[in-house]
Amino acid sequence: MAKSNKNKVFNIWNDPNAHAEANKYDNPIPSRLLIIQTLAGLCEASKHGDATKNQLAHAFGIDSKHNAEQFEALSNRLKAMTRDGQVMCQYGKRGKPDLFKAIKEEDVVTGVVSAHSKGFGFVVLEDMPDLFLHEKQMRWVFNGDTVKAVATLTDHKGRTEGRILEVVERSQDNFIGTLQQDDDGYLVALASPNLHQPIMVTEESVKKSGAMLEHPVKVKISDYPTQQEFANGEITEAMTDDNDREVIIETTLLNYDIPHEFSKAVMKQANGYAEPSNKDFKGRKDIRDLPLVTIDGEDSCDFDDAVYAEKRSGGNYRVVIAIADVSHYVTANSALDHEAYERGTSVYFPHHVVPMLPEVLSNGLCSLNPDIDRLCMVADIKVSRVGNITGYEFYPAVMHSQARLTYNQVNNYFEGKLDTVPESLTGNKDVKKSIDVLQQLYGVLIKKREERYAMEFETPEVYIKFAEDGKIDAIVPRTRGDAHKLIEECMLLANTAAAEFSLEHKLPVLYRNHDRPDDTKSLRIHEYAKNFGISFPKENPTQADYQRIIEATKERPDAISIHSMLLRSMMQANYALTNIGHFGLAYEAYSHFTSPIRRYPDLMLHRAIKAKVTKSKQPVMDFDLDEAGEQTSDTERRAEEASRFVESWLKCHYMRDHLGDEFVGTVSAVTGFGLFVTLDNLFVDGLVHISNLGNGYFTFDEKTQQLLSDGGTLYGLGDSLKVKVAGVNMDSLQIDFDLIERLQASEMNKPKKKRRARKKKA
Repeated sequence: MAKSNKNKVFNIWNDPNAHAEANKYDNPIPSRLLIIQTLAGLCEASKHGDATKNQLAHAFGIDSKHNAEQFEALSNRLKAMTRDGQVMCQYGKRGKPDLFKAIKEEDVVTGVVSAHSKGFGFVVLEDMPDLFLHEKQMRWVFNGDTVKAVATLTDHKGRTEGRILEVVERSQDNFIGTLQQDDDGYLVALASPNLHQPIMVTEESVKKSGAMLEHPVKVKISDYPTQQEFANGEITEAMTDDNDREVIIETTLLNYDIPHEFSKAVMKQANGYAEPSNKDFKGRKDIRDLPLVTIDGEDSCDFDDAVYAEKRSGGNYRVVIAIADVSHYVTANSALDHEAYERGTSVYFPHHVVPMLPEVLSNGLCSLNPDIDRLCMVADIKVSRVGNITGYEFYPAVMHSQARLTYNQVNNYFEGKLDTVPESLTGNKDVKKSIDVLQQLYGVLIKKREERYAMEFETPEVYIKFAEDGKIDAIVPRTRGDAHKLIEECMLLANTAAAEFSLEHKLPVLYRNHDRPDDTKSLRIHEYAKNFGISFPKENPTQADYQRIIEATKERPDAISIHSMLLRSMMQANYALTNIGHFGLAYEAYSHFTSPIRRYPDLMLHRAIKAKVTKSKQPVMDFDLDEAGEQTSDTERRAEEASRFVESWLKCHYMRDHLGDEFVGTVSAVTGFGLFVTLDNLFVDGLVHISNLGNGYFTFDEKTQQLLSDGGTLYGLGDSLKVKVAGVNMDSLQIDFDLIERLQASEMNKPKKKRRARKKKA
């Protein structure tokens, strides 16, 4: 085409970039700018806010038959613009990507990247569906990075794909990975969720650090990745591989951006406090003569709470719950306070704790250690003979714990095994009397719990034992006896009283909220409960509805599987300024008061209550309550996810030594691609893929949570299986099992007996 003809075409189109396009192409098409402008006009006039490729071509006078070359070039340009985030493409009625819309400034969203071990990822967004990111988009981001992105394509499955426009904030600049070498040089290979992102390092950095191939190293980013080049970094520390647990915990702290080192200002403040003296006791009630004791786990180091109980006239009770007065040391808006707020909570890993407060406080001045004076906030509660709270009082006090007891010791005392019970209990008549009353009170509170249908699921916790070399020695269930449950009930008394007090006096605090399940999850349980002949509403279930299933199934061998499914139907609890109650515990108002050493919302509540009862001014914080609710909820989820990741990693690492071994397990979840099986004695989860279930075509019944083959074979929740460990993927933290045999079908998965037809009499 002659140049004059090119310009003639562009004159018709009135293309602002006509000259540039004419110089680049012999057979020019509309510029990207003109396409965006034209598409915006077509979308505005369209009923559905979009336009087809044919409509766009028609607007430019390009016919797919007579101008096939131009039409194809326009199609290619639209694909490129979709790829570059300039237009959005959706699948039309014919199942083809031919619906387009212009992307406006308001279409740009900000979210956090969530990376998958297989290389793809998502931009996680609030209040709208996440954007799917292909591997190409993941090339220049790490898990946790904050990005600006646009939706570019909605595929035939309804999945919205996204394009990253800008990295707003990097989640971290330090990583731990394994030093490796390939044809291009040295690199640090990261573990999941950053498996997709190797970091290149120089030979000089390797030699300088003394790092060895296939050993873990710490690396600091010097140049972040682009879509064309990998990240570059500098090795800051060569680590030994002697203790896998320590390496994975340190890696997790970096990957989840969990603060784990205290600043000089924080440590200066924490170390500046001395043991409490008479001047600190001023304005406090002296309860040092009360036989308060702490009851905690064997490996606990920080003691938040101490308890005492006495019988009163008429069969009523007085319960004194003394909680460490952390607010005396962590003053509002101080360096310590800012650090505690940033952390939000202590993070617990197997045999390792990342505390919210420095240990000089968490295990020292704030810990209610025995035989030493400690400052505390007290919930002094009156309980009726039937378990109702009839009155309460909050006050700052000074206490003196008379014993550090463990759950096992108190359980042994309850069971009469006195040879294992310390003399601090059996040899102190006041402590002994208080523990006896607490046991009586526990029986009353358990009945009250049952009356309000508070939920208690049969879901096990595990405890990982380590050998001296740091390797896993065993994975055992963590049992909860009456002593553990007794302390829980006492803490519930204090937490509910604190919530009621805060509501009455309109205190600036956060409530611990747990909303009722949504209708989608309720409907799923409704369908599943039919298998047991139990009614369950399709929407708005009550605690009694859940408790009906819990009670009906708690003695079954598949109870853990059933209760795990019920638990998964629950909403996640959070912290918020406005109280909505706690569905799971069946309380109209609930708060967290009893663990200020390890939870920031408890510390906030202590400050507010103390200011009220001492007639002091409420502290003005550097944050608002809505922001604090979001921050503390986020840090709690972060801590839970990090702890769960480490536990899963350790379990996978342990199972690598058991490849080929056979175990007995129970089906704990059913999906369209197979059965998740929990090993009975180890509580380790793995997948029996659907392809390994035997001959036949299996279909998944979501209502009954079963897989049924066309040959009549049926598998479902609660089935007992013998499996063999077939594989362990440390990147995806997935364990694969081969099915050896089914040992026993659960009650609902047994073949239904057909009724025999009765013969009619002649």
